[in-house]
Amino acid sequence: MTATAPTGPTGRQAPPAAPAPSITPVVVRLKLSLLRNGLRQSGGRRAAYLTSAVLALLFALSQLLGLIVLRGHAHIASVAVPGGALLALGWAVMPLFFPSGDETLDPTRLVMLPLRPQPLVRALLAASLVGVGPLFTVLLLAGCVIAVAHGAVAWTVAVVAVPLALLVCVALARAVAAANIQLLTSRRGRDLAVLSGLVVAVGAQLVNFGMQRLGTAGLAQLDPAADVLRWVPPATAVGAVDSASRGDHAAAAAQLALTAAALAVLLGVWARSLTRLMTSPDASTVQSPDAAARERSGGGLARLLPPGRTGTVMERSLRYIWRDPKTKAAWVTSLAIGLIVPVFNALQGTGSPYFACFAAGMLGIQMYNQFGQDTSAFWMVALTISTPRDAYVELRGRALALLTVTLPYATLVTVLTTALLGGWARLPQVLGLSFGLLGAMLATGAWMSARFPYSIPQEGYKNVAPGQAGLAWIAVFGGMLSAALLCSPVIALTIWSHVSASGESWSWVLLPVGALYGAGLTVLGLRLAAPRTAARLPEILTAVSKG
Repeated sequence: MTATAPTGPTGRQAPPAAPAPSITPVVVRLKLSLLRNGLRQSGGRRAAYLTSAVLALLFALSQLLGLIVLRGHAHIASVAVPGGALLALGWAVMPLFFPSGDETLDPTRLVMLPLRPQPLVRALLAASLVGVGPLFTVLLLAGCVIAVAHGAVAWTVAVVAVPLALLVCVALARAVAAANIQLLTSRRGRDLAVLSGLVVAVGAQLVNFGMQRLGTAGLAQLDPAADVLRWVPPATAVGAVDSASRGDHAAAAAQLALTAAALAVLLGVWARSLTRLMTSPDASTVQSPDAAARERSGGGLARLLPPGRTGTVMERSLRYIWRDPKTKAAWVTSLAIGLIVPVFNALQGTGSPYFACFAAGMLGIQMYNQFGQDTSAFWMVALTISTPRDAYVELRGRALALLTVTLPYATLVTVLTTALLGGWARLPQVLGLSFGLLGAMLATGAWMSARFPYSIPQEGYKNVAPGQAGLAWIAVFGGMLSAALLCSPVIALTIWSHVSASGESWSWVLLPVGALYGAGLTVLGLRLAAPRTAARLPEILTAVSKG
């Protein structure tokens, strides 16, 4: 049997159905509308966007000119090829740390529309090419290929390589976002967004360290990495231009084919993720029975803590560190910077073992404004405090929770810094000074928490509620100066061990003296802060509830 075309009511053949219109222009216009409406919300947001866009484009243009100037350098390919890999890495992590930067990254907003994955992939891919990010990427990719292109064949390959590498970067970002969209829209995704500033800071330190090493050792140090990355997409696109410039046309063709294959694989993974998102129920908020049982039993953490109120307060504080985005961001930042400053200075040969005290100082700051992380829920804590003894146990539990992390970490940073510098003779001095400083900061932190509490907003990136910036400055910097003054006996003893002829033989005494002095300061500070805390519960609740 042969199929016949459908006929109309008059018996004549009906006209063929018109093809479905493309949704790509609609999604591109949607992206432009989202961008335009976002800039209309406020003048501050518009100014911030324009400023960041101008700075990003100026940076891209400076890199483009720098790569052009280096054109012809013997090791320029060792810079251009890893440059393509770094761009792809940036596109891969961008949706993880900036999930709200592009509203179209969340395809679940389109789940109620009758859209098929393939047309949606094409439309979202086209929409992803709109914005400052793609222009920034094009400028850097252009600089990379211009730096290594020599000859007509290489320039022909470059015309294909730049858009191909750009599409791989964009598809990689979309595939990562689609595969992790449930994470990005959850509490852990918000935690990643809060930690984005830390990633930028740590990355800047790593780049600075790498640039210093390259300045002394030369670009030849990048040759082994470039030889590997030229076969890793999308750096293969830049590698193809370099291979064509050297006359190795077979390698250039293979690298272009590898880039195209990577694009096809990413588009396929992205399409499958979209299909799963559009057809599967969202069970991200459903707690499994095993997880609920672990939650009811308290897990292993509660069994390791002291009994009574002290253990309860410690567990609550440690859970704040693990679950509260703002508290977690502050802790991770302090942990990272406390390690980066002494270790990186030691690796560069410009550090001192005493730089390890920076870790104790950064972590000791977490004792300040202990009640601010409770926000308005502090009323439940206030109901359990009726005497200075209750306040003392509360503050002691919070200090012990902080010491659970701070004490071993400060010791580790001190030992690592001392090992890198080879100054083992100064290890007891540095440890004693670190413990003394930590105890002084715990003591002043407890008192400042009771005297100058302030609210920490739960939304946004601000860590101080409006109108309370003065309280925050007094609490943190006043406490740090007071801690330095309280720690002056240990500092004086450390100086004496260096300037005195007999001090070197007694330097080991600084370790037990610093530890005992720090412990004594902590106990004294907690006992002095407890009566003030018990007497100022309504004022503390009012101060920490403004966020």
